[in-house]
Amino acid sequence: MKKIVFMLAALLACSTSTFAQGAKNIKINEVLTDNQQNLQDEFGAHLPWVELTNTSFSTYNVRGMYITTDRSVLNPKLTAPQRIARMSIIPNEEERTQMSAREHLILYLNSNPAKGALHLKAPVEPGKPMWIALYDGNGIDLIDSVSVPALGADKSFARIKDGFQQWDIKPAEAVTPGIGNYIEINETKIARLKRDDPHGFGITILSMGIVFFCLFLLYVFFTFFGKFMTKKHKEKKAIEREQREQNWKKIAEQKVQQGDKPREPSIEEYMVVIAMALKQYRDNTHDEESGIITITPHTSRWHNGMYQGGNTMAGQQSGHTHQQIPTGENI
Repeated sequence: MKKIVFMLAALLACSTSTFAQGAKNIKINEVLTDNQQNLQDEFGAHLPWVELTNTSFSTYNVRGMYITTDRSVLNPKLTAPQRIARMSIIPNEEERTQMSAREHLILYLNSNPAKGALHLKAPVEPGKPMWIALYDGNGIDLIDSVSVPALGADKSFARIKDGFQQWDIKPAEAVTPGIGNYIEINETKIARLKRDDPHGFGITILSMGIVFFCLFLLYVFFTFFGKFMTKKHKEKKAIEREQREQNWKKIAEQKVQQGDKPREPSIEEYMVVIAMALKQYRDNTHDEESGIITITPHTSRWHNGMYQGGNTMAGQQSGHTHQQIPTGENI
């Protein structure tokens, strides 16, 4: 008897584990909060929606599981009934809840469950950020959740591929309700830039930042380069000055060794130079203009006509004549 009870308990535990493992394969795959021209329900209405995907290779029925957009269910003090009261249950009477391997299921949010089995009352405010979660049928186990940023019209927040951890905002033309997610679209870089930065603020800030950063790098480069060149120039001058001093010292030492000592002028030479200077000063024989030698004739009795036998007037005139001969002519 004890063996039978033990086997039943083990079988129940194994079934529970398998069931829990199957629930973990159900993931929130894509969310659209502001539906303007995207997917329509069977009544032609544009409602927010959430897409679930089965990432396993086996079939799993999501009936009885819960969808909620109320973050207060995370309060651990809440009981299971209190938490379930803030959730929207996925009805049982729908064949599409039986999700086969890699299948997708669309559930409409912010709707009236009376409109259909896939319509849930989970509230959504279009264009505002929200949190959405998938709970197991016990209302306790959190299967999956995601914080959705504020989205523009017809844009979705989706995994880059089914079941991947990384999420991205998808433009309206790349939204994929009910099929596998993909992000890459045929869009040029310019078109994507216009879409992501319609007013050009981002590219302006980026461009100005690059310009100022380059100017800062140029300032730093030329500042340090100028200091480096100045230092090298001073060092070069110091080396040249030291070399000249060494050369002069070597020349002086060579002259001393060869006995070629500089001769000091004698006193007689100084006296001759001084006497010549005084003689020129007394005779007033000096240049009056730069580049011209001025000759002042000396008048004596030989200038008188009786001694020369020439014209007395000419002699007198010659006694008062000053001749200026350019330095470049022969006298």
